[in-house]
Amino acid sequence: MLVVGAAVAAIVLMASGNDDDSPGDKPSASASSSPRPTLSLPTELPSKLPTKLPTQLPSQFPTDLPSEFPSGLESLIPSFASDEVPYYMLRTGDCFDTDGDRPGQAAKRSCGKPHDAEVVKIAELEGDYTTDTALKKAASDLCEQTLDSKAADQPGGTVRGILVQYPDPAGYRLGIDNVACSLAADTEGTRKLTAPLA
Repeated sequence: MLVVGAAVAAIVLMASGNDDDSPGDKPSASASSSPRPTLSLPTELPSKLPTKLPTQLPSQFPTDLPSEFPSGLESLIPSFASDEVPYYMLRTGDCFDTDGDRPGQAAKRSCGKPHDAEVVKIAELEGDYTTDTALKKAASDLCEQTLDSKAADQPGGTVRGILVQYPDPAGYRLGIDNVACSLAADTEGTRKLTAPLA
């Protein structure tokens, strides 16, 4: 790389001279005797190259590799075959049904038809949380004021429960930091909301 740079510099220096043949414009003898860059190339290449390459590969590969995804990971991935999405893909105003067997999933529903809950707010967790208890408290704190205020605006008997969905510690470490703050018809899922929240 250095050799190429010196060659380019030498070409630029030679090309910068004046092509005019008038005698008064030619450089003086003292100017032509100024030092010029010299190029030096190595004259010897290394005489020894490695001749011995590894010939043995490991004979055994680890046998204790996991054969399937960790449990609970499927709740992080949308199910394109149905209307189910992970809770963190919900948006404010989305209506959905829940499934006790799939707590991280939400089946999106029309707000004009019977549904379990409606998202009132999507919040974002910030900070370091390593336990489920810490994440639950932080998520509840993010939702509390908005859910209380929105519940108070609803007609009497419409809303009887709240639903705060948040990531578990593994999901939070993966970067899932959304919290879905929702109002529900009740906490047992026996009643349904039948219209968008007021």
